[in-house]
Amino acid sequence: MSAFSDYNFNGRKALVRVDFNVPLNDKYEITDDNRMRAAVPTIQKILKDGGAVILMSHLGRPKDGPTEKYSLKHLVYHLVKLLNGTTVKFAEDCVGPVAEEAAANLQMGEVLLLENLRFHKQEEKGDEAFAQQLAKLGDVYVNDAFGTAHRAHASTAVIAKFFPAEFRTFGFLMEAEVSNAEKVLNQAAQPFTAILGGAKVSDKILIIENLMEKANNIIIGGGMAYTFLKAQGKEIGNSLVENDKLDLALELLAKAKSKGVNLLLPVDSVAADKFAPDANTQVVSNDNIPAGWMGLDIGEKSVQLFSDVISQSKTILWNGPMGVFEMQAFQGGTKAVADAIVKATEKGAFSLVGGGDSVAAVNQFGLAEKVSYVSTGGGAMLEFFEGKELPGIAAIKA
Repeated sequence: MSAFSDYNFNGRKALVRVDFNVPLNDKYEITDDNRMRAAVPTIQKILKDGGAVILMSHLGRPKDGPTEKYSLKHLVYHLVKLLNGTTVKFAEDCVGPVAEEAAANLQMGEVLLLENLRFHKQEEKGDEAFAQQLAKLGDVYVNDAFGTAHRAHASTAVIAKFFPAEFRTFGFLMEAEVSNAEKVLNQAAQPFTAILGGAKVSDKILIIENLMEKANNIIIGGGMAYTFLKAQGKEIGNSLVENDKLDLALELLAKAKSKGVNLLLPVDSVAADKFAPDANTQVVSNDNIPAGWMGLDIGEKSVQLFSDVISQSKTILWNGPMGVFEMQAFQGGTKAVADAIVKATEKGAFSLVGGGDSVAAVNQFGLAEKVSYVSTGGGAMLEFFEGKELPGIAAIKA
């Protein structure tokens, strides 16, 4: 598999799997175009070489075939703008006579956007015949959809087998995602610190276990920290807890200790008397959160503790916020951790931010340009760091 930049698409029709699963409002207007922007360099490279581009994507979770709400036709106008006026044609289906005719008539220098792949149930089932119908549309297969790389769907994994090895490749985005993730997982400069947040331990068990083999420090924040604290016998008030995961939390703490991994938990919290932006708040020790109060962010002592570790790190992975950062009263911890990561990056550390909420946080705080890499794939990034082989990556490398 050659590097994407070395590939010459002159005279070829490239069938490109992109992730255009963007949010639309009730007027079908795009409210966040980051995923579309991320695919632009790949599309432009193919056009600049003298090739043509056939784009395929899913949008949303349509249940029963074609639905107006999930039609990719709503993206055409914006795509033309992103591509500086390049001709973008639209096919009202992604397979069959309509798609085949549109692909056959496509001229070099033009772009064709196919209708939503998930309007066909065969896409998510990984159906071979459906993948083969898609494959007929192009000469070269380019996978640039890291966000769906963990799914063994027809357009992300199965389709690759219908192209010889020299006619399948990653796009720029996928290439960057894979190389940056591999840099953290397999070539991390020490000390390597992983910062994990989010609501539930159960969502992060596999990533915690896999990172114990790699990381020097694992920082735990967010709602899942309270399950660890309760497991240690601390009073956590009304804070979020998974009571069926207390034994597991103790096992993870013991495992970290036996492996010499420094697993850090927050020592204080910004506690609230209700889950609301206008709640009464107080900073309390995590040894004893008062009855009726819940921890919704990490406190100043935890910020200091975590920031000190981050500042010494050479590699940093951040997945998940430290608190309910969507509410202004409880975003201080997440913002402080983001700032600490930025400072460490300025000093030469390599920092990777992945997972929907952490990405939303760095974007909200205007810090996305100040970390080394921001991943576009939430679930895919998580599974990569759990140590799983992603079907969309394996299919191209096969």
